[in-house]
Amino acid sequence: QLQASGGGLVQAGGSLRLSCAASGRTLSTSSVGWFRRPPGKEREFVAAIGWGGVGTYYAEFLKGRFTISSDNTKNTVYLQMNSLNPEDTAVYICASGPRAAASRMGRAGVYDYWGQGTLVTVSS
Repeated sequence: QLQASGGGLVQAGGSLRLSCAASGRTLSTSSVGWFRRPPGKEREFVAAIGWGGVGTYYAEFLKGRFTISSDNTKNTVYLQMNSLNPEDTAVYICASGPRAAASRMGRAGVYDYWGQGTLVTVSS
């Protein structure tokens, strides 16, 4: 089971840290990705961390504002989000999957297990 948490309401320019905690699956031996679904829009890739925590991948539109990391002792992957703007408002969903090539890490098809998501709302 994957449980995303840490969402909430934040003002533009603020920061949030999302957590993706796993039970029954070891994230250190999985590819883990964060996706988001803005209101009325399609789901889109945000960031991912590779198998064993090797390699991080980001959507180009982030422009360095977000950072993905992992803590194997807690079996948790984090998404640090800085300089948030209203366009970042979305349900953020974490997903895990088997080891994958770097070129495929942004593809939803890589991930075979999806969490419920956590809502992030950025006010202007």
